[in-house]
Amino acid sequence: MTIQSSSDLILQPEPLSTLSGEKEGIEDIEITVLLEAVYQVYGFDFRNYARASLKRRIRQSVLMEKVSSISALQEKLLHQPACMERFLLTLSINVTSLFRDAGFYRTFREKIVPRLRTYPFIRIWHAGCSSGEEVYSLAILLQEEGLYDRVRMYATDMNEVVLARARDGIYPLARMRSYARNYLDAGGKRVLADYYTTQYGRAIFQARLKKNIVWSQHNLVTDGSFNEFHVILCRNVLIYFDKVLQTRVHQLLYDSLITFGMLGLGQMESVRFSPFEACYEARDSTEKWFTKIC
Repeated sequence: MTIQSSSDLILQPEPLSTLSGEKEGIEDIEITVLLEAVYQVYGFDFRNYARASLKRRIRQSVLMEKVSSISALQEKLLHQPACMERFLLTLSINVTSLFRDAGFYRTFREKIVPRLRTYPFIRIWHAGCSSGEEVYSLAILLQEEGLYDRVRMYATDMNEVVLARARDGIYPLARMRSYARNYLDAGGKRVLADYYTTQYGRAIFQARLKKNIVWSQHNLVTDGSFNEFHVILCRNVLIYFDKVLQTRVHQLLYDSLITFGMLGLGQMESVRFSPFEACYEARDSTEKWFTKIC
């Protein structure tokens, strides 16, 4: 009879690569379950967001909430609405500034405004407006071009917290120096300080800029079209979606534009390779302005 040595009976540890792979797989399952739960309970659909970016933000939320796992985060989200509000802020992409990408606004002033002058009334939708800086940028530009009094601008975002900030129109005064440079680079005709007052280290945009803006919660993923628009701005939103979700949002934007309406996208976005590519003509391919032609 052969007797095994004690060394033969010792279990060898799993290779680290196998363990990390298993952990990654479990994490992916947890994320899938979490996103489905958020959709079922709150109606926010992140299931087709770009997974790499989403995973980073969910991990960040786990740390912020001081929980041990994504599963523990899910339990907290489903039972504490305040936690859900914080989660939305973490997942929302709220990087913006006044007159962000100055060339985009110069093109609007030079190539889009002349078309808008031909309409007696103008409807503009700023989809995914975040904390509102770019909405006020457009309001200033339209005022300088003498068009603001015949404009109704709809500014929407899925996140009610950032929408509240946008409605207030109050921003740190320290940012105004760099914003003033953006404003001039965008073709500003006055000085930016003409459009806000200062108080306690804050810049407060004047009421005349807000009078024709309708702020409203709208989710590009789950909500439908609510009007026909002459101009839609949806900038730096599509890059965070996967192909399925991008197609869905392109459908929404197309359905919401009048024929010969103008669509403005972010620097890394385009109508190319979308099902609606043939329905648009580039108004300015560098600054990502497109005209709906059919």
